[in-house]
Amino acid sequence: YFVHPTIAPPFNTAIVKGYNALTGASVKLGRWDEYLAMRSGIVATNSRYRDLLSNDLGAIAGLLFDLGSGRYAAPPRADDEVARAAWEADLARVREEGAKAEKRLAAQRDGDRTHAEVQGWLRDLGSGLGFRVWVAANDRGRAYTGGRLGEGCLEALPEALAGGPGGDAVRLIDVLWLHSGTGRVAAAFEVEHTTSIYSGIIRLLDLALGAAAESARGLFLVAPDDREEEVRAQLARPAFSRVGDLRVRFLAYSELETHRHSMARFGQGMKAVEAVARALS
Repeated sequence: YFVHPTIAPPFNTAIVKGYNALTGASVKLGRWDEYLAMRSGIVATNSRYRDLLSNDLGAIAGLLFDLGSGRYAAPPRADDEVARAAWEADLARVREEGAKAEKRLAAQRDGDRTHAEVQGWLRDLGSGLGFRVWVAANDRGRAYTGGRLGEGCLEALPEALAGGPGGDAVRLIDVLWLHSGTGRVAAAFEVEHTTSIYSGIIRLLDLALGAAAESARGLFLVAPDDREEEVRAQLARPAFSRVGDLRVRFLAYSELETHRHSMARFGQGMKAVEAVARALS
């Protein structure tokens, strides 16, 4: 098929089942004469409906696979208005479900892009303010502005952080800013675009309450503006009673997006970031 896609259709169990369901044939898998008979039928059907399918045999093979694997029901072959109406209703339902699935995938892709984008803003802002920057170990390879998110960032955390209590969790904090001379953490940022904030808060707590607790001056939850009330409500739970003592702040996307360039150009240390963030306790 990959050498001659207009001549040789692919041939597997699902495609055979789909062909039989669509045409009423009884082709069996594993025999050349059966394959050639099915091929003749596929080529004829593809020629008849070429405007809906494609010039090669890829689209019709995909259709037969979907029919044979049960993703779609084959249209009724008999001239039965009731059966056809039921089939059309089922097809409409499947199309609606497919459209919803596409929207979910698009939202997920957009969420991934936005999360990485905000990490990129924080990375660039931290570098502009003179800090050394760490990007979460599992995000370093994400695409960002034609490169990778981890480019220009620390390759490894200082041993006091990496080897201390909670070190594995600290490595996964979205962005850390560290003082160039001492390696102490100046700020830690967890970006909470759409997911639950619990894991992010726990990572910040691991940092703040671990061996290097004195090094973390600023702890920030970074999220869309409309999530602020949700974040505050979750932090009010008894399980996070210690968060109030740690002066965790909420940094809204809009504040970061609007002010990041001027902060990088004219700011110094943490003052500019703290000025646009809001206390959560």
